[in-house]
Amino acid sequence: MAKRYESWGRFPDAQPSTVVDLAWTQDLELPSLSSPILAYGKGRSYGDVCLNSDGTLVAMEQCARILDFDRENGVVTAEAGISIQDLLRVIVPHGWFVPVTPGTKYVTLGGAVANDVHGKNHHRVGTFGCHVRALTLHRTDGTVYVCTPSQHADVFAATIGGMGLTGIITTVTVALLPIASRMIDEESIKARSLREVIELTMASDHDWDYTVSWIDVLASGSSLGKGLVLRGNFSTVSDGTLQATWNEPLLRIPFQGPAWLLSKPTIALFNTVWYGKQFGRMHRRHIDLEPFFYPLDAVERWNILYGSRGMLQYQCVVPLDGGEDAMRRILSTMQAGGISSFLAVLKMFGAARSPGIMSFPRPGLTLTLDMPIGGKRMFDALDRCDEIVHEMGGRIYPAKDARVNGAMFRAMYADELAQFRPLIDPGMSSTFWRRVSEE
Repeated sequence: MAKRYESWGRFPDAQPSTVVDLAWTQDLELPSLSSPILAYGKGRSYGDVCLNSDGTLVAMEQCARILDFDRENGVVTAEAGISIQDLLRVIVPHGWFVPVTPGTKYVTLGGAVANDVHGKNHHRVGTFGCHVRALTLHRTDGTVYVCTPSQHADVFAATIGGMGLTGIITTVTVALLPIASRMIDEESIKARSLREVIELTMASDHDWDYTVSWIDVLASGSSLGKGLVLRGNFSTVSDGTLQATWNEPLLRIPFQGPAWLLSKPTIALFNTVWYGKQFGRMHRRHIDLEPFFYPLDAVERWNILYGSRGMLQYQCVVPLDGGEDAMRRILSTMQAGGISSFLAVLKMFGAARSPGIMSFPRPGLTLTLDMPIGGKRMFDALDRCDEIVHEMGGRIYPAKDARVNGAMFRAMYADELAQFRPLIDPGMSSTFWRRVSEE
């Protein structure tokens, strides 16, 4: 059976007409390929930003070699197809970690740049793009750029967070984070309301490098937005754990979940159990970095539990001023639209500005929800959430999107698009870009 090129949400179904399985970056000959062209890594973007219906995908996964590693100063240059997982296997034993990581280690370096990923420490260090020293970019006219913040700076800025539309990223140089241990000192605090979650998050950001909150989106009334605030710091004790063995997934989902598996009743039950599993107000533990940063990676192919229809992920950011009210309105709108989610995350973005023109984060509160795909009622509710976000001066994250209205997206990113459009490679495109950019 031919491989299907999907996003992690498995929606929409947008298969390419041609796939170029690249083994060596020096063999990349973009002028000979038919347009439109898009690079494809591991398909971990939730929406259609990584898809290219009826176009050409350049599969980058084999281009995964480390080209240079300065162990003293913590700078690595690698091919764009290498995963964060494989990069960590090399750098962690030498006392280094990636400066920013999303919630899975199964993303490529090129994908981390193209989507300018963020993590639990944005309030401290900003996005992944803030730590990129250089990148190599192949354009469809045959031009090859070596871009840095000062060399081809405009193309560099367009490529970070540029959704793969400025060319094919083939190498990336990134500055790393020094660590003495794999272990994280973690605290989990039980919060009884959205306001308490936000207050604890803001307070945590002063002393904790990593902060994230799980919230119960089905709670209502005074308990609306209740959840668990998790915060952590790397241990500063050299305990010998840097050489520890990496874990393989504990479980592999063998088949698609039935429609009832992640329905509202089962999600409500999960939320009740998850919130109730912590009996006390505060829980402290000393844990390895894998369950702290990548808890869902323990279950391989967990996305197919959402069944044949697939899933959506919705992520937005709104300014801190008025952010609590906006989050209440968004959560209430989702409840009214029948939207339920067992994985709902709230974080705070800091003031660090990314070099990327189209980078998603801006100072404020960001909410992320996974949800099984439903019908028109759900999509209408998400449209109303978009209106609330835009009204507040916020926006949605392209890497997570599979449904935003093109006019709304263009309004949310109006100033950025004016700078970004002239720097797009005319031979590059994606299903997402055609959906949101065409009038």
